Amino acid sequence: MSITMTRIEQQRIGTTEADGQPVAYAVSGAGPLLVCVPGWISDVELGWAIRPERAVAEAIGRGRRVIRYDLPGCGRSRPATAAPSIPLAVATLDAVIAAEGAGPVDLYAVSFGVAVALAWAAAHPDRVRSLVLYGGWADGSALAPPELRERIPALVRAHWGLGSDVLADIFAADADATGRASFARYQRAAASAATAADILALSYRVDASADARAVTCPTLVLHRAEDRAVPVAEGRRLARLIPGARFEAIPGRSHIPYLGDVTALSTPILRFLGIAGPPAAPPALTPRQLEVAALVADGLTNREIALALTITEKSAESHLEHILTRLGFRSRAQIAAWYASGSRS
Repeated sequence: MSITMTRIEQQRIGTTEADGQPVAYAVSGAGPLLVCVPGWISDVELGWAIRPERAVAEAIGRGRRVIRYDLPGCGRSRPATAAPSIPLAVATLDAVIAAEGAGPVDLYAVSFGVAVALAWAAAHPDRVRSLVLYGGWADGSALAPPELRERIPALVRAHWGLGSDVLADIFAADADATGRASFARYQRAAASAATAADILALSYRVDASADARAVTCPTLVLHRAEDRAVPVAEGRRLARLIPGARFEAIPGRSHIPYLGDVTALSTPILRFLGIAGPPAAPPALTPRQLEVAALVADGLTNREIALALTITEKSAESHLEHILTRLGFRSRAQIAAWYASGSRS
């Protein structure tokens, strides 16, 4: 297994591989290891640019070394040649943990990632301190009628633009129209139509019941009370399967954890993990830097930004560098995603 690492401000990006497939992961903070198991397509760099997504990672990661990663075929873990599968997803989690030195870990898993975390915890009971499971289920066939389990992945595969909009309406029900449009763009940037459809179809085939019964570590199961994608009853059913698990319903309709009331999500997690202290203030830009960020989001070059703001091109470059440093980014794409998602407000 080969590992390469590049350090950037506030998070560092690493690469490894799982079953011959490329895997990119991001690490932030210091302390005991907390691994975030992704539940849907993701991009660890663009996700870091979206304030609510980053806020969840930073909130629950206080006093922790937090790992976020992209499944093979998603985000920075591209290109991949193998189709998504539970064994590959479990191997990916294993590779990421091994790349950061193994040892005992806390796992925070979301949606489809819940089945992956359960499988890993069942196989490695001595290496998991605790599990936090959000928006998960035991039996994917219970999520929708058979015709929908076929039609939705088929729509995504055939019409990714329309499919991403439909999924945004379901997954991001608490977001406004701008937020849902931003999430739809994020999905399309994070994976191809084929990969998205494959992961969605796999989610409907998941049966994590046996692994859930085998879990021995302290477990918190969280679910939004009006989740439009996964009924809260499925979260309760999952919690009943896990010995000693604690279930908590939180307000909201969004399936995506960082869309909706982030405080209601993070507070029980912090309490469960024994993390105390106020959250860090989000990074802020000066008015001029906000103007530059808006023009970057519009796709303007440094020369065009200089002309638009009546400044020199060197000044535009300087503003861009300061924005990247202040926000902990390394690309214009991250600035554009940050601005388009409304993170500036």
